[in-house]
Amino acid sequence: MAEPGKDTRYRVVLGVGVGALVLDQLTKLWVMASLPYYGAVTVIPGFFDLVNIRNRGAAFGFLNRSDIEWQFWLFFAATLVSAGVIFMLARSAQRGEKMLFWGLGMVLGGAVGNLVDRIRFRAVVDFLDFYVGQWHWPAFNVADIAICCGALLVCLSMWLKGPSGRAS
Repeated sequence: MAEPGKDTRYRVVLGVGVGALVLDQLTKLWVMASLPYYGAVTVIPGFFDLVNIRNRGAAFGFLNRSDIEWQFWLFFAATLVSAGVIFMLARSAQRGEKMLFWGLGMVLGGAVGNLVDRIRFRAVVDFLDFYVGQWHWPAFNVADIAICCGALLVCLSMWLKGPSGRAS
């Protein structure tokens, strides 16, 4: 078995993950420097605002409550378990499965990006607010985009392999 630093599978996952993490953290720093807490700037009237809010919960505001502390530890543990699963999937995959490795890296980078926020602020910085009229999609960030797009790539990669485990 190859060592993590010498195996291209791990290098792709880590490289993409670090890229997603850096992009996520830079965009959050920019938003926090540009907007006051709970501030908003309309980018496309009636559709898109940049905001500066905190989410103590998970994706789309799940468990976003200030009166419970255990959700921090739940999401902290979930991130560590996810990272372990990501490296197990990378280790068991064939070296040529680039789509899978990119997807795993995106999920890893997004998860770690949100974990950095949880450690720093006990909440995740969200700033992308899409809406139509009074209907708002819950605000999100670059880490959330990386997680969702990465998960889509992982699923697509597995679907393309088919039940035989070989690319169709």
